[in-house]
Amino acid sequence: MTTADKALSTGAWIRRFADTVRSTQAQLTALDQQVGDGDFGTNLVAGTAAALVRLDTLASLDARGAPGDAAALEAAATAFLDEVGGTSGPLFGLLLQSLAASVTELGPTTPALSRGVAKGLAAICRVGGAAPGDKTLVDALAPAAAALEALPARTRPAAALDAAAEAAWQGVRDTARLRARMGRSSYVGERAAGVPDPGAVGVALLFASAAGSVEDLTPYLYASCNPAAGHDVRHTPSGSPPP
Repeated sequence: MTTADKALSTGAWIRRFADTVRSTQAQLTALDQQVGDGDFGTNLVAGTAAALVRLDTLASLDARGAPGDAAALEAAATAFLDEVGGTSGPLFGLLLQSLAASVTELGPTTPALSRGVAKGLAAICRVGGAAPGDKTLVDALAPAAAALEALPARTRPAAALDAAAEAAWQGVRDTARLRARMGRSSYVGERAAGVPDPGAVGVALLFASAAGSVEDLTPYLYASCNPAAGHDVRHTPSGSPPP
């Protein structure tokens, strides 16, 4: 069964994102040490760990043993907004909060994902002041939003997130060629040349984790095309992590 054939469970998606962040923390830290404070990996781990605690609490209160799709996204959003320091926590929280609101209204559908990501992008640009081309997470989120918007409404959500991930990874690779105009990277000058933006990587990992846990960033950062299409990538199928 392909990813496109599988139904979307946002709780499972957040759990796979947590697995991904733990597996790639050292690489995220190494990237951020080149262009920032070096705490991006730690902050993402803290956010996803807090999200898991909230998901487990919701699951214990739900007769089915799992929170609803909107509730899972809202729990993750609250964790990032309330419990993660630095810039990354609030920005990821805004994205997840926008997704939760759209899923509440439209269900776990491709139109909901498209609307939620678009609104999250607008909120992040408004709060953070960044625009495409500034070498920030916006450079992965904007192409992901465009990819989702271009899809037919009937597209299965898992397939839509695959498309968003592919667009986001291309955005990540493009950031290596950009000169930073926002954030900590803008202060390090030429040291940031050739280094993908860590925040953009985090966004791409969020979308990629809908299909499975990512264990190694290297093929995604430097491949010339979608690494899922024939490249040797250490990627855990979505059926393996716990729901």
